[in-house]
Amino acid sequence: MSGFVEKPEPIEVPGLVHLHTGKVRELYQNEAGDLVMVASDRMSAYDWVLPTEIPDKGRVLTQLSLWWFDQLRDLARNHVISTELPEGAPADWAGRTLICKSLKMVPVECVARGYLTGSGLAEYQESRTVCGLALPEGLVDGSELPAPIFTPATKAEVGEHDENVSYEEVARQVGAETAAQLRQATLAVYSRARDIARDRGIILADTKFEFGFDGDTLVLADEVLTPDSSRFWPADQWQPGRAQPSYDKQYVRDWLTSTESGWDRRSEQPPPALPEEVVAATRQKYVEAYERLTGTSWS
Repeated sequence: MSGFVEKPEPIEVPGLVHLHTGKVRELYQNEAGDLVMVASDRMSAYDWVLPTEIPDKGRVLTQLSLWWFDQLRDLARNHVISTELPEGAPADWAGRTLICKSLKMVPVECVARGYLTGSGLAEYQESRTVCGLALPEGLVDGSELPAPIFTPATKAEVGEHDENVSYEEVARQVGAETAAQLRQATLAVYSRARDIARDRGIILADTKFEFGFDGDTLVLADEVLTPDSSRFWPADQWQPGRAQPSYDKQYVRDWLTSTESGWDRRSEQPPPALPEEVVAATRQKYVEAYERLTGTSWS
């Protein structure tokens, strides 16, 4: 059992039709047919949307995505039309709302890995492969890969888990031409972002993108290169062979699986509320990632 511990009721705004409540975002459609994406402060972990929010998280995700879209503009078109607040929207939507072009989304999580960890490490330890791609012997948790790899996954509904699949399976599902476009775009964007992050003292271990089509043009969509969709490690603390300190939600995952939380993730019980100190420390990690990457202070 998983999903929302407490599913929120969408806010009604004149002129907007609510389409979907995701783990973090609320999706609406305006009268022009554009998507209105609102990033909440919700936190998800282990396929649950937790009952405790992280203040400012949605704004950090939105503003960091906008910064990255600007850095990547010459590599990939993106779906952002405007950051203007829709008329009649609540004031709290400011800074967390994007008006976006409606795309024909590709149902694939486009994951790029430059380092071995997470589900990729688990598969490697069993078969020396990740998503069917053979890797050298001797790699450990946190090892840098010889070259970045494209390791796609199926896109799951809220409460379900993304499942790694082979490139061949993606080609079977979406066609060989689209699969090739996804791989090329994913690796190009990852490589650019990895180099930018490295210059700022951060390792981009892996990340996931979503793409859609505007006619025949592949467009980068959703959020990009945030602590929700990426593993960011401080470069000066990188040490292969152990779990790395990070700027993402790993801090929350670690608390949930600690004896202090009292929660068994294998049970059917929902996770508990986060204590204030975990909320504050998690917010600080998101803010620090934003500040280190963009070079500007969060306010």
